[in-house]
Amino acid sequence: MFAKQHAIALIVAGVFAAGAQAGEAWVNTATQAHPLVATLTSAIAAKSVGELAAGQSVHVAVTLKLRNKAQLDTLTDSLLAGTSHKTLSHADFMAQYAPTQAQVQKVVSHLQKNGFRNIKVAPNRMLITADGSAATAKTAFNATLHHFNVNGRTAFANVTAAQVPQSLGDTVLAVHGLQNVHTFHTTLRKSGVQPLASAKTNSVTGHNPTDFPLIYNASSLPAATNTTVGIISEGDLTQTLQDLQQFEDAAGYSYVQTNVINAGDASSDTDGVGEWNLDSQDILAAAGGALQQMNFYVATSMTNADITAAYNSAVSDGSAKVINVSLGECERDAQSDGTVASDDQIFQTAVAQGQTFSVSTGDSGSAECGSTSGQSYPATSPYVIAIGGTTLSTSGTKYSSESVWNGGGGGPSVIETAPAWQTKAGVLTTSKTKRGVPDVSFDADPNSGALVVVNGSNQQIGGTSLAAPLFTGFWARIQSAHGNNLVSPNPAIYQYFKANPSLYHDVTSGNNGGYKATASWDYATGWGSLNVANLNTFINSHSGF
Repeated sequence: MFAKQHAIALIVAGVFAAGAQAGEAWVNTATQAHPLVATLTSAIAAKSVGELAAGQSVHVAVTLKLRNKAQLDTLTDSLLAGTSHKTLSHADFMAQYAPTQAQVQKVVSHLQKNGFRNIKVAPNRMLITADGSAATAKTAFNATLHHFNVNGRTAFANVTAAQVPQSLGDTVLAVHGLQNVHTFHTTLRKSGVQPLASAKTNSVTGHNPTDFPLIYNASSLPAATNTTVGIISEGDLTQTLQDLQQFEDAAGYSYVQTNVINAGDASSDTDGVGEWNLDSQDILAAAGGALQQMNFYVATSMTNADITAAYNSAVSDGSAKVINVSLGECERDAQSDGTVASDDQIFQTAVAQGQTFSVSTGDSGSAECGSTSGQSYPATSPYVIAIGGTTLSTSGTKYSSESVWNGGGGGPSVIETAPAWQTKAGVLTTSKTKRGVPDVSFDADPNSGALVVVNGSNQQIGGTSLAAPLFTGFWARIQSAHGNNLVSPNPAIYQYFKANPSLYHDVTSGNNGGYKATASWDYATGWGSLNVANLNTFINSHSGF
């Protein structure tokens, strides 16, 4: 009986929507028809097996366009040019740039009329999530969804672009959740399981996370007790929090205050425990063993829709000054479903609010997109700092040298325009008009990786999933020493590093497949790794940071 009633309800909703939209044109959003088969990354082979059943569940995340975008662009351009350090309060952002309540209500009404339920509006009004079906997605967004077999996995994708009625064209930016062919993945590698061979020597060995502040010259700074950090994560964090306490006990740290913030429905998935443990333990150690708070912004799954909701949760909450992202996917894939458009808007908001996203560049060397060109997103976003990977050589806890970890992501973006702070530095060579990554790098080789507590036992883990949290913890430490008043470090890094080599360890040997390390900035490791205490001292005497 329920199934029959539900089917009738879907038909009625479709008829109502069709009537409501009679005479009104459809307009495209940033969510394109999925580029199936030939134009997907070479690792994916997909075959359609027909249209998705009308009752198939679909969870969508609708991103709304910001208001006064040109004005916001001017604001963030000034922050990223170093000409201004005045960031927005949450109240100012909501008053000047967030979508209005009236705009939100129009979108909510559209979703309701087309049969969506469990509709939730993010506190900053930039994102609306809802549950529906293939039928409701078709009527609400004029999008047809098909089943696909993808390398033996059953998935679905929209074979037509997502559209909205013309009256919502100035409000809706993109519609996520219409495909799960490509999703985000973690960027960690366990010792001995790296994509490319890497020799282990006596000076290349695993490290307790507590070693890294000594190795990278951060131990003289006070701990980041005034700064809250965020970690973009997914699934069930229960084991991660237990292992974090075991790590704290072993390191002699007091327990850091943690806060688990679900960006959507709670999930029982524990596949990412090793990743979130690597992030949390290394951030805490790099931060000096103390933080004001550690926030986990938790996605329900690794789909683009759910990860976008987690990013927005961190920005809407606004309390984390540095936010770690040890995730990525081929930037071409992220662009096709509107993820780049939506997430860049979120990251731009973070810059305006004085928040820094620290993002790993991936573990596939220069070939994140397989045989096609392209790098890992969101590392290529001009509104984040991209962290690449090195092989670290030490004598005990004393820094010796670094070379390129050949799995570390790096190269020119094929979709993101180079920001002014990068072009002005004159460092781009392969493509002078496209964003180059990474910006800086840290240890990522699994052979020189971190000894992380996972399920109560130590595991040696690397990948750029180690490099990003090291930067996150170190930058939190520097932020804390400067009253959390620093803005995105990228512009100053590109302005000052070349003339001040004591601020970083220049990596000049090795390659990541397509790109070799050279003196100064390069596509293999960016500027190299930070000399944290020297950088902190430099910031004390330079207002440009």
